Amino acid sequence: MVDHTFDGRSASGFTASEKHRAFKDQLPGRVDLWPVVEKAKDVEKQDWYLPVDQRGPTDHNVILAKQIATYIHGLITQKTLIPHDDGPRPIRAGDIMILVRSRSALFQEIIRSCKDIGLPMAGADRLKVQKEMAVRDLLAFLNFLATPEDDLALAIALKSPLFGWDEQRLFDLAHKRDTKYLWHALRDQPDLYDTELHMIHDLRDKTDFLRPYDLLERILTKHNGRKRLIGRLGAEAMDAIDTLLSQALIYEQSETPSLTGFISWASADELEIKRQLSADNDEIRVMTVHGSKGLESPVVILPDTAKRDPKVKGDLLFTPDGFAMWKPTKDNMSETLNAAYDMRLEAEQQEADRLLYVALTRAEKWLIVAASGEVDGPYASWYRQIQNGMTKAGAVEHDFGFGTGLRLAHLDWPSTAVPPSEPLQERPAPSLPNWVQATASPPNVSPTHIAPSDLGGPKALGGADGRDEDAAMRFGSQVHLLLEHLPTISPAHWIDLAPRILDHADLTAAQNELDDILAHVLPVLRSQQLAWIFAPDTFTEVGVSAHLDGPNAPPIYGIIDRLVVTDETIEIIDYKTNAIVPQSADHIPSGILHQMAAYRAALGKMYPRHQICTGILWTKTAQYMKIDDMSLVHSASEDTSS
Repeated sequence: MVDHTFDGRSASGFTASEKHRAFKDQLPGRVDLWPVVEKAKDVEKQDWYLPVDQRGPTDHNVILAKQIATYIHGLITQKTLIPHDDGPRPIRAGDIMILVRSRSALFQEIIRSCKDIGLPMAGADRLKVQKEMAVRDLLAFLNFLATPEDDLALAIALKSPLFGWDEQRLFDLAHKRDTKYLWHALRDQPDLYDTELHMIHDLRDKTDFLRPYDLLERILTKHNGRKRLIGRLGAEAMDAIDTLLSQALIYEQSETPSLTGFISWASADELEIKRQLSADNDEIRVMTVHGSKGLESPVVILPDTAKRDPKVKGDLLFTPDGFAMWKPTKDNMSETLNAAYDMRLEAEQQEADRLLYVALTRAEKWLIVAASGEVDGPYASWYRQIQNGMTKAGAVEHDFGFGTGLRLAHLDWPSTAVPPSEPLQERPAPSLPNWVQATASPPNVSPTHIAPSDLGGPKALGGADGRDEDAAMRFGSQVHLLLEHLPTISPAHWIDLAPRILDHADLTAAQNELDDILAHVLPVLRSQQLAWIFAPDTFTEVGVSAHLDGPNAPPIYGIIDRLVVTDETIEIIDYKTNAIVPQSADHIPSGILHQMAAYRAALGKMYPRHQICTGILWTKTAQYMKIDDMSLVHSASEDTSS
């Protein structure tokens, strides 16, 4: 039949000397050609509340999709037999593969119809993540959490499997509300919507504190979002959900992890994933012909064979000698362009022939061909090509129950009843180990590192300098950064390079801010009394981690601004940009002393034979203030007692 289908198509590669050879030509085989489902002429009007792109029950694609689903359901429930190497056996869902030319309306309708009657479906072979319903529902819920005034996002979330509302319940909430926003109407009726509000309040309380990934996981795990989405949308929704979670982790690695930022970033992404569909899962596979290359299945259904005229894509045409020309409209083409255009059309038709060959040869035992819409036109449709090939091969008419078509059979096909001597072997349900159902034990949380600067106590003397806490921290970071890098640069370039250093670290300063920063930095670097601190053999930004003594002392991790190491001593120097500088070391705030005591204790463990000294470099006055050991011992004792 395959060879007859391509009679006269030697230009596509199907010559008389290159015939198709069946691998198992001694097993029974069958090809069925269903009658065409004629194109719907009058589109039935849908109810106003249904989606505008939802096809009506009289649409030809919907009719064919339901016809396919019903037929498959009958094959499985009636235990229709197919030939096998070890003898006939009943058809299973995993034996069936449905191939389409593209992921068009028919593709979606077939999946929908099969799911509607409970057939096990592997879903689509490729997923555009942002078009998956599970992802769209989750992003809509995140949109509401970020902007509670977004009524549409809340309505989508309520109608999604996450909440499971129907149209009537949503209408009652929206139509009868006295407030402007849908969220206010929901929030003001806690007795009616206790379950919904419990979930929403829990997530809204965490929205400003959790990263996007953690917030998604809370929806999916704590509030059973994953279970609800998969229960409604099918197991294939898992791939889309897991991909969205992976995208959240990728986003957090490259961007500031804000919820609104992630929503915008994820919505703009056109990520597409390819799913590995396996017959071992005993599910019906639906995929494109191109994606099925290299695969086979006992039963293949080919429903997308209606008229599809070849089209010349792109803006260029090429002459036989390879010269490129711009493609105008068909009416404005010259003779040369028309010849190039016809050559491209023929090339497209040849490619369609080769794709049809792939589709026909995916079936191991049974090929079913169907079509919906128009099958006649200037170019032969796949349906007509197959019909001609089957007729030449000796196919006979056959009544399929929903119309008369053609059937071509090879050898004797097994009867439709299961032989009494061979009872049906049901596939046993997989057994799960006990640990799957057991509750996980609480994890052993290792002690958390704390920064020496977080050991408590004030870090500044009383008095205001005109900066709030965030501005003061930013100013300190800018000064520290310049004190780290400028000592390695020639003094002649300090003023020119300082703005570039800040820009590179995303600490850009306006001119008036830069003047204030340099007023702290330049006197320090130019001071002869402080030159030893910035000598080339000193260390800058030294990370230190250690376990301190004491029953309540957790591990610490901090960054020492400057470390001066000699054979006998180690000098720990910390920069402070405080606006009010203590008159002496006795007046240094206790929070700073706690920090320096922690550094001293940590370095003492690493260098037990060295004398450990500490001091503060006050940038406002370009003054180095050494801290005596007794002050640090007293500070450390306060930490231990607390």
